[in-house]
Amino acid sequence: MRLAVDIGGTFTDLVYVDEDGNVSFYKLSSTPKAPEEGLLQGIKEMGVRFKEVVHATTVATNALLGQLNLELPPVALMTTKGFKDVIEIGRQNRPELYNPYFERPKPLVPRELRLEVEERVNAEGRILVPLNEKEAEELVKEASRVAVALAISFLHSYANPENEVKAKKIAEKYFRHVSVSSEVAPEPREYERTSTTVVNAALMPIVSRYLNALEGVMAKYNAKLYVMASSGGLVDSSEASKRPIQIIESGPAAGLVGVQAFSRELGIGNAISFDMGGTTAKAGTVINGEVNVTTEYEVGGRTHYGRIVKGSGYPVRFPFVDLVEVSAGGGTIIWRDEAGALRVGPTSAGADPGPMSYGKGGKSPTLTDANLVLGRIGERLLSGQMTLRKDLALRGLSALGDPEEVALNALRLAVLEMARAIRLVTVERGIDPSTMTLFAFGGAGPQFALEIAEELGIRQVLVPPQPGLFSAMGMLFADEKFEIRKSFPNDLERDFQELERELVKRLGEVDYFLRYADVRYEGQGWELTVQVNDVNKLREEFEKKHEVTYGFKLDRPIEVVTIRVFAVRRTKRPRMPDPPINSKPSVSSRKVMFDSWQEVPVYVRETLPMGFEIEGPAVIEEYSSTTILKPGWRARVEKMGAMRCWR
Repeated sequence: MRLAVDIGGTFTDLVYVDEDGNVSFYKLSSTPKAPEEGLLQGIKEMGVRFKEVVHATTVATNALLGQLNLELPPVALMTTKGFKDVIEIGRQNRPELYNPYFERPKPLVPRELRLEVEERVNAEGRILVPLNEKEAEELVKEASRVAVALAISFLHSYANPENEVKAKKIAEKYFRHVSVSSEVAPEPREYERTSTTVVNAALMPIVSRYLNALEGVMAKYNAKLYVMASSGGLVDSSEASKRPIQIIESGPAAGLVGVQAFSRELGIGNAISFDMGGTTAKAGTVINGEVNVTTEYEVGGRTHYGRIVKGSGYPVRFPFVDLVEVSAGGGTIIWRDEAGALRVGPTSAGADPGPMSYGKGGKSPTLTDANLVLGRIGERLLSGQMTLRKDLALRGLSALGDPEEVALNALRLAVLEMARAIRLVTVERGIDPSTMTLFAFGGAGPQFALEIAEELGIRQVLVPPQPGLFSAMGMLFADEKFEIRKSFPNDLERDFQELERELVKRLGEVDYFLRYADVRYEGQGWELTVQVNDVNKLREEFEKKHEVTYGFKLDRPIEVVTIRVFAVRRTKRPRMPDPPINSKPSVSSRKVMFDSWQEVPVYVRETLPMGFEIEGPAVIEEYSSTTILKPGWRARVEKMGAMRCWR
């Protein structure tokens, strides 16, 4: 009996699996200022009993972006004498070369809370100067009067953490929240490691407070809480509280895990994950059945057409599923700029007040309003629980011009933006999207999927069952994953085995391990992350990835900078039933605008039998989403209720 909860910017999604493997769903509006209230309301209205809750949350992201009144607490940083300004000096990147007014992000630790202590370790791990413990205690005691959390990052502590361990013991006398670089990011590159440690420290009070509140609720149900990590696995709430850095991309990772699980069941090797909700659209890939993982990320910064503007945020060194995000969701606002040009986004109406058609006081038209006016979505959603007001949508779009013309052009602009995001995770990674299957989910994803597929030359689209709740469902397919790493290994196989033994000691039972290595040619400044199935074939796998990524390989020795191991503990998967064979399709009709207004059939997806085929144009409605089947496309209901569309 497991409950999966995905709290998004617009809706809170709940997916429940009972003891017999039956799956049920529920969707309600999010409560952005107090996310846990929407969760509690959903649990109460579903009236279910459960033993485990798996949860995806945006609380860490919102805190870093300064949203929802989540202010980061004051943080202090203890570092090696002479290195207090490392987080301010950074890499001296120029994100906007010709912008004289560009401002770098404000350091999370003000200069007066950066503590320099006498200690020194060299790059080989030899202690040159032991930690001055008396000085360290005086500094920590003074800082505790102002700061709530402390980050500790000493020079070369990834090679020998002894001085950091001593400093941590001292700090824990005065601070409840202590983040240590040798535990959070034991890797070279002082700036990135220190930044990661500081971000983790800043998030610890907020995330632990949030998870403690949820744990209190779970205690009433005698249930255990797990949190979706950015790496695509589940961690327990204790691990998430200690290293909240790993749940920054909690929600988006869940959808990609679901795509991986469905791809394997349906025999699809290469897939594109396209998740379009109410606020944003996310794209990722599954290659040969595996989710791509990256170890470089930048949080709290800006994006430019889906690309992170490097230097505009805070760098983080931690495993993340490789995703690109753009500001294009059902609630994305349509507007005109000062020159009168039609624009879409990046601002979203969110859940409150939401699109104008929600009738909650929204004053700007959105993509949802555009689809409503064009007949592509109906006026009643969530099986009649939610009613949209077409008159309000028309009023908003009419303020920008002819409502039909504005709606069509806005949708085309949104399609171009989302296609650009998919190109970033395919074409720019050396992958041809036209050879892949596009998985479309999120409440708005199936509304735009076929338009995007045509833009990219993709010939096959798959819409999973209950796409509007698919990210929550994806968590039910996720395994528990715990990560550990080591830099500059001496003996690759021996060091991998050492990390695996450490994980077994820490966790007990482990089903299997995943090995990764950050590899580069000697003389290169940055690495590529390669999955290691055979240490003897590491060079071969690295060169394959290097050639795909950069278009060339070198006749030069390689070096392994960091190795990491994930301990994986399998969870029980839900059993997704096939649709019934003999059910009678429920169908009506309405006028829908494609190139012109057409009377098209409108099917209720839940009533479609196994193997049922539909020829476009058509609309397929269900509880959590609507699929637009364009002219020239066909759809068929297949295994596990997945709907395959092709042309």
